[in-house]
Amino acid sequence: MKFAVFTHVIHGIKNGSFYAYSPYIREMNLWLKYVDEVEIVAALDEESNKEGEISPQGEYYKHSNITFTEISSFHLLNFLAVLDTLLKIPFIFFRILGAMHRADHLHIRCPGNIGLLAAIAQIFFPKKPKTVKYAGNWDPKATQPLTYKLQKKILGNTFFTRNAKVLVYGDWPQQSDNIFPLFTASFSEKEKELIKKDFKPPYKFIFSGNLVEGKGVDKAIEFIKVLSTNNLDCRLEIYGDGILEKDLRELVENESLKKYVHFKGRVDLATLKEAYRDAHFTLLLSKSEGWPKAIAEGMWYGCIPIATSVSCVPWMLNYGERGVIISDIDQRIKNREKREERRDDKENFLSKQLPDKFHRGRQFECSDESRDVSRTGFSEKDLLEILSLITNPEKLKQMSIAAQKWSQQYTLERFERAIRGMI
Repeated sequence: MKFAVFTHVIHGIKNGSFYAYSPYIREMNLWLKYVDEVEIVAALDEESNKEGEISPQGEYYKHSNITFTEISSFHLLNFLAVLDTLLKIPFIFFRILGAMHRADHLHIRCPGNIGLLAAIAQIFFPKKPKTVKYAGNWDPKATQPLTYKLQKKILGNTFFTRNAKVLVYGDWPQQSDNIFPLFTASFSEKEKELIKKDFKPPYKFIFSGNLVEGKGVDKAIEFIKVLSTNNLDCRLEIYGDGILEKDLRELVENESLKKYVHFKGRVDLATLKEAYRDAHFTLLLSKSEGWPKAIAEGMWYGCIPIATSVSCVPWMLNYGERGVIISDIDQRIKNREKREERRDDKENFLSKQLPDKFHRGRQFECSDESRDVSRTGFSEKDLLEILSLITNPEKLKQMSIAAQKWSQQYTLERFERAIRGMI
């Protein structure tokens, strides 16, 4: 079988072997175990093949028969990029069509710009078997870019997307027959163990992931600030790197939080496992997720997740039984800004109409009747729930064990069996 992969992930090449972002490659190597030939259609970083360059930050494909079809990467973030994209798209699209014509099985990675083009191109091959991995948020009610919505519309339509299994995170109601719930795994059956944590101060929180916009790392730092100002002995360890690292370090410095927040950088999986063993909680206050791997990995080692209600997170946390779900932070911020605008407008009006002795500030309550306790929009209700939970170590132990039992269902062996059944 010739297996064609269409992905937005940028690849590198070293000594004739192709590599990319480690979590993506680890999963793809499971798919590739069951095919004879592979054609990868993706963008290639030409700088990666220069002599004398250091080893790649990623992992290699494990397959002896790989063909790489290079296409240009593109984005639509500014006017010049849009013009450049309009010139590139016809060439990219025809390369995708060519690879689909040559392949026996089409595997499309979404969401992404290349995934969108591949989702359109696959319409012309209704008889070819296909798998589509939608690694983003499949929640039909989620606020998402137009290109993401378009991909979901095409993939969820059984007229346009035929002979396909579209793999999504979470089990959503009223879906078409080609939508199949799936999960992602990080650990093996052999690594299962029951960890009994001692929930006592200092309470250790972990964030693991890329330090980029939308992951809510700044909110995690502010969350620790709120807890520390309420006399809770806590620490946050941040594992990962990214373009926001400098700004986040400055935030910690400016808020005098160096005692509470520590940057650990990007580490290998073995080091991260030990960190999860020692931690009490994982924090993920992001705007959007597919399958939040860091949450699932922390739960495997008994960490209690504290996360925003995005994608399949409420289902993973059994709606609060296996972790704490934080209400819509971004909406709270918007509500607070509106309240502040109304207050300023009212004060400006009063300053013109009344003598100074009658001027008074006005407190505006949140729409859910709870007060904001930080600039990031955490409510008094959020804070009280955390503080109440932490003063109940038996409840914490129960949640920790429940988290482990749930997460340890999703092993690499089970994931591989699911993949084998898709091909």
